[in-house]
Amino acid sequence: MKNNNKVLSLVGLATKAGKIASGEFSTEKSVKTGKGFLVLVAADASENTRKKFSNMCEFYEVPIYFIANKEELGKFCGKEFRASLAVQDENFAKAMMKELAKTEK
Repeated sequence: MKNNNKVLSLVGLATKAGKIASGEFSTEKSVKTGKGFLVLVAADASENTRKKFSNMCEFYEVPIYFIANKEELGKFCGKEFRASLAVQDENFAKAMMKELAKTEK
């Protein structure tokens, strides 16, 4: 878990563009309706939450990453705390995954 700043600022931009579904219910709905291109879950989310989204994303073949913490995720999507969010724009999702791939190496 190194530098997620670029990813988080992309989350901020995507939020302003109205391309983020945040919160457990919205994230789930986004994935199940095929609107979510990428799911980000806070690294400090509960074991239950992480497992639920891992399984769901695997089933629906949506990439999932565990980054930052609930406070940071929330801050960048304009909320207090967010354990999960779905990116509903393919280009934002690709840009974030590109950054995430860099930090994973």
